[in-house]
Amino acid sequence: MKNILTAEKIMLNAKVATKEEAIRLAGDLLVKAGHVTSAYVEKMQEREQLATTYIGSGVAIPHGTNESKQEIQSTGISIVQVPEGVDFGEGNIAYLLVGIAAVGDEHLEVLSNIAIICSEEENVKRVVQATSAAEIIDLFSEEV
Repeated sequence: MKNILTAEKIMLNAKVATKEEAIRLAGDLLVKAGHVTSAYVEKMQEREQLATTYIGSGVAIPHGTNESKQEIQSTGISIVQVPEGVDFGEGNIAYLLVGIAAVGDEHLEVLSNIAIICSEEENVKRVVQATSAAEIIDLFSEEV
């Protein structure tokens, strides 16, 4: 599970108008890193329409649908920091998006690690206020 988060998969200070735009940024980082095909990004949008990926504490974890497994080439996560926040519906504002692509059952491990980190509001604040990719990687590697 090493290298699932690297500096090129972190976007600091993103300014987005919609959750769709935010999800596209998270997905595009995974595409550029070679974890997924561009079709996976569309599946991330479809998944969001089925049910929100907002998990609370200012965090959303966009990921593809079950049918998108063949679009995943390797396990990885991307992070999009949105200091001004983006509306995920029902009054839920996300300041942090963690895009996920995982091969096989690895998504369960990835999700549980993210949930552990993001369950503490202090950690979420640290990621949202981080000024470098290295700070975010350090925080995630403490737990992952």
